[in-house]
Amino acid sequence: MEPKVIALVLAGGEGKRLWPLTRDRSKPAVPFGGIYRLVDFVLSNLVNAGYRKIAVLTQYKSHSLDRHLALGWSMSEMLGNYVTPVPAQMRRGPYWFSGSADAIFQNFNILTDEQPDHVIIFGADHIYRMDPRQMVNQHVESGAGVTVAGIRVPIEEASDFGVIEADEHGKIISFTEKPEHPKPVPGDPSSAFVSMGNYVFETEMLREVVSADAEDEDSKHDMGGNVIPAFVALGAAQVYDFKDNVVPGQHDRERGYWRDVGTLDAYYQANMDTIAVDPIFSYYNRRWPILTHRPPFPPAKFVFDLDDRRGAAYESIVGAGVVVSGGEARRSILSSNVRVHSYASVEDSLLLQGVSVGRGAVIRRAIIDKNVEIPDGVQIGVDAQADRDRFTVTASGLVVIGKGDTVDPA
Repeated sequence: MEPKVIALVLAGGEGKRLWPLTRDRSKPAVPFGGIYRLVDFVLSNLVNAGYRKIAVLTQYKSHSLDRHLALGWSMSEMLGNYVTPVPAQMRRGPYWFSGSADAIFQNFNILTDEQPDHVIIFGADHIYRMDPRQMVNQHVESGAGVTVAGIRVPIEEASDFGVIEADEHGKIISFTEKPEHPKPVPGDPSSAFVSMGNYVFETEMLREVVSADAEDEDSKHDMGGNVIPAFVALGAAQVYDFKDNVVPGQHDRERGYWRDVGTLDAYYQANMDTIAVDPIFSYYNRRWPILTHRPPFPPAKFVFDLDDRRGAAYESIVGAGVVVSGGEARRSILSSNVRVHSYASVEDSLLLQGVSVGRGAVIRRAIIDKNVEIPDGVQIGVDAQADRDRFTVTASGLVVIGKGDTVDPA
């Protein structure tokens, strides 16, 4: 018989480094790619793999996420399938989750109710395709207490992750969360092997280790910082190399693609990765689709075809309900219900749902959150100092305007 598996998705992330995009929503609810939310990627991977008992553990500013799950991720209960948000239940008293391990501890009732053999625990805010069945199969065959998905990243980025050292048989012999001086991959000083934040656990051992962690007053109750090192100390941790994962319908150029979108610049670049003619992450894999809720917007429309007034988009993604009326967009993502008015120019930018760009306005290398109106003639991404005086600007010069913010006329 197939082992019984349920999935817990850690979706309580505050996402401080994505502010102002997380000013009014949790990190997993941040829009991506014109029509998606970050949480859609992990849920699509699980559902496509046949894992359809999924509890999404929420916490900060969860209304937008809860609504998205309710509208787009409801499943028939006839076969026992569900995707359900689970807020902090305060089972240990009037406290929020004090860490990702505490979130699991406070929701042991889910394991009691479902009685699974193994538990998938994945993060909710990464961009990737993965067939988790292959990871679960390796985990079951190895007999490990936990299997940790690992991926190689440039050594200069490794301090943001849990760094893994494994032997030739895949047994993890060292796991260090966010080390100041990460250890490189043997024979490759330019890269490190790090955790993707995706785990598969044997249920009873998960209970034992997380329960012990809950009693430790010195613990930060973090999965990567405390629980995984505890499994390593017990000799019960195995690594799953993400490069070995084969997703149906995926092209070779996309193999191993995974992005942590923890900063505004990383979020922007991951979006830009999807719009090339031959992208390294494509939405158009019908055998492994990225699923989401899609509101009933009308089709996109491009109007006016004059020499100096032509509605057009080049090397761009355009969502439903968009009207490009005599303006143009280049290398950009226009999310649902965006308006680009005559003589306006949008380049290398992400416009989220409901943004309106006025006549003659210029937008360069910007992220503009939902329902922002750019007045006629306003220039953004042109004068760096003027942008810093008005908006959030990253170290790379990316301009970010928060949801519903007012932009003064030119």
